[in-house]
Amino acid sequence: MEKMRMESPDITAQNIDKVAELFPNCITEAVDEEHSTPDHKVYKKVINFDMLRQMLSDEVLEGDEAYEFTWVGKKAAIVEANRPIRKTLRPCPEESVDWDTTENLYIEGDNLEVLKLLQESYLAKVKMIYIDPPYNTGHDFIYPDSFIMDSEEYNEGTGYFDEEGNVNYSRENSGMAGKYHSDWCSMMYSRLLLAKNLLAPDGVIFISIDDNEVENLKKICSEVFGQDNFVGMLSVENNPKGRKNSAFISVSSEYCLIFAKDKSKSHFIENVPKKASDMALDENGRYVHNSGKRVLVGENSFNNVVTVPTSDKNYSVYFRESDYQVVLRKEKFGEVDQTLLDQGFVKYYSFNKGKLVENTYTEEKFMELFEARALAFSNGKIYEKNFSDTIRMKSQLVNREYEAIVRGEKKNFSMELTTTGAGTYLKELFGLSDVPFSAPKNTGYLRMLASLLEDRDFICLDFFSGSASMADAIMQLNAVDGGQRKFIMVQLPEPCDSKSAAYKAGYQNICEVGKERIRRASKKLRTDNPTAEFDGGFRDLKLDTSNMNDVYYAAVDYKQDMLSMLESNVKVDRTSLDLLFGCLLEWGLPLSMPYTSEQIEGCTVHTYNDGDLIACFDESIPDGVIKSIAKRQPLRAVFRDSSFKDSPSKINVSEIFKMLSPDTSVKVI
Repeated sequence: MEKMRMESPDITAQNIDKVAELFPNCITEAVDEEHSTPDHKVYKKVINFDMLRQMLSDEVLEGDEAYEFTWVGKKAAIVEANRPIRKTLRPCPEESVDWDTTENLYIEGDNLEVLKLLQESYLAKVKMIYIDPPYNTGHDFIYPDSFIMDSEEYNEGTGYFDEEGNVNYSRENSGMAGKYHSDWCSMMYSRLLLAKNLLAPDGVIFISIDDNEVENLKKICSEVFGQDNFVGMLSVENNPKGRKNSAFISVSSEYCLIFAKDKSKSHFIENVPKKASDMALDENGRYVHNSGKRVLVGENSFNNVVTVPTSDKNYSVYFRESDYQVVLRKEKFGEVDQTLLDQGFVKYYSFNKGKLVENTYTEEKFMELFEARALAFSNGKIYEKNFSDTIRMKSQLVNREYEAIVRGEKKNFSMELTTTGAGTYLKELFGLSDVPFSAPKNTGYLRMLASLLEDRDFICLDFFSGSASMADAIMQLNAVDGGQRKFIMVQLPEPCDSKSAAYKAGYQNICEVGKERIRRASKKLRTDNPTAEFDGGFRDLKLDTSNMNDVYYAAVDYKQDMLSMLESNVKVDRTSLDLLFGCLLEWGLPLSMPYTSEQIEGCTVHTYNDGDLIACFDESIPDGVIKSIAKRQPLRAVFRDSSFKDSPSKINVSEIFKMLSPDTSVKVI
């Protein structure tokens, strides 16, 4: 039986294997210093980049000059993004809401490591990513990544010191400013590289940012996602009065960068309600737009001149208003059916500068609209009625209130974007006199972003989740439109400031604030919308060290006389549920599916998602339990290595599955 790795994927190794498939002659070997000992050399596959460049082009780019965005530490950020980790996510049902039924996740831990762990389970499965990262104001939190260089390393790389070791004063300011930006760029770059892997082919990422790093962020995103996948940049009026600490210009807005995984596959919808003053009721009592009607038949400069008389877009329309009758005719230019005119029909046809042109739609499409009474006949033209009560989102979002048409009804609509409004909402939600989280995002704004996507059933990931505003927004949106959107919130358990309202209210870290917000927001939504159906729960998972003892990973470091002391490769504080979720990560299964746990012959057996995986981690497993699991023919089965006392016992397990469930993949930890 194969042994599970119980670590995040080695993305570097995966990339090397992909290159090897295309260019096997570009792969060579080098000593693996990390795993080698003085007595034993371990070798690993590496890429011969000189050969690869030669294979890719007859003309290799030489010299140092090239258009690129770089900083000191960029290469280290790439290496760190690809480096596997030996950690896991431990389930916490006691801190969760609706653990057994929810499809939402709340994950506590450093988002860089969490993103690595999610690479298998959520590869190309996330439709929307929204993040509100640190803006690098000099006061906000920077993630303590291990690959970020200290000042000495940075100064050496940038030439901060001259050849004699003295400070190069001509570079002092720029060097320090560079490090200030380099740390932030490295922090973002590694995370965005991993996040891209999780985006679905039609997925989109939204990133809130202010003017401290907006230029650098756009360059990073253009490199990671491709500049052709740049969707747009919103200017969001989050502080209409302007910041008091602004030195020259009172800053009232921040930005939201939007990039697609593949812009050609992404679909956005109009989602801003139209003003009621722009709409009117037609003869059938439906709201239609007063202007912007599309001409289907009549004088039209946009349609093609008729060259093929039999074209399915070349036809005359005879319409009689009295009984709402229409007749379509294939006619030459100037031809008229007098009989129909005598019967009270009016002729409509398309022309431009004395030439016959095609109509906008085919006959079939025209009749479909006619039968739906979606056409307006006026002054020799036939228009398509515009029933849409929404318009496209503008690049400049400002706070405003107006009377709008919402789902066919006149309603007051508020576009609330301010952090002040978001803070007031949080104070009321938590019942506190002060805001429990600084500068929260407005849920109205976040709902607008999520509603841009055509789909209503997708996963939304926020790996700088803060107070969990996006989780709140997703629940609100689902409660209103019946959507099935799911969220994955990731947040470092950063301690709350001892002077903050959250700390004084008993919340030790930001994760406690975020989880409590989801609980309270869900309760409020159910009170305000008693008939609404939405998922208001979450599974709480916490980043932790591997479930396995170090010997599992570094057996080469142990001598034979030490092995007898190691009775199990599993840490003593880990539960069978911990082990189950560790296996889900390695096998690339989603973490939000239902499962059952049952007792069979005194052993605990977990069945995940109706047989996607069956696991038993008891120390000693009888053959009867093995046979019972095999008879269910799961796709995957996993056991503890120490459950079987010797090799014959393991062979027996393999034989049982070969006989009863030959298609099951069986592994041990």
